[in-house]
Amino acid sequence: MEKFQELRDAAKKKLQLADHILTMTYPIVKDSRLLLSSIENLFLAFSYGMNSILHYDLLFKRIPPFPDNFTSKLELFRYKCAKRYGISDEHLKIIKDLKDIIVAHKKSPVEFSRNENFVICNGDYRTRIISVNEVKGYVGKAKLFIKSVFTIVSKDEKIFQ
Repeated sequence: MEKFQELRDAAKKKLQLADHILTMTYPIVKDSRLLLSSIENLFLAFSYGMNSILHYDLLFKRIPPFPDNFTSKLELFRYKCAKRYGISDEHLKIIKDLKDIIVAHKKSPVEFSRNENFVICNGDYRTRIISVNEVKGYVGKAKLFIKSVFTIVSKDEKIFQ
């Protein structure tokens, strides 16, 4: 199995995990920290999907070799792959938003639950509130993105069998 196929399958698994956490586990446990776990898995799903397309294009020599860091991959994906395959700017914005939430969480001195929302405070006590509906919206967009990834990288799959 080629690298892009492994990444595509990993993206699907992470999306399923994020969806399961949000739709099955969260309603039972009612712990808003699960929203953050779902966001982390959604970010990984988007990231693996993006990497799958990058490795697919690299295999067919449509893009040059790229450094293994998130910023470089996102820029290359934005300017080369997204336009070629008609991936919307909204998906790119969501990838950046999810990354920002994860970074804010790691740097945050204070975080807490309030009214079924998860609140992240930065050093200046500016808050970032994560709600169930927001995460559900991200899951819906992620499903569309992963479906696009499968469509794109499955075109020439018979070559690698």
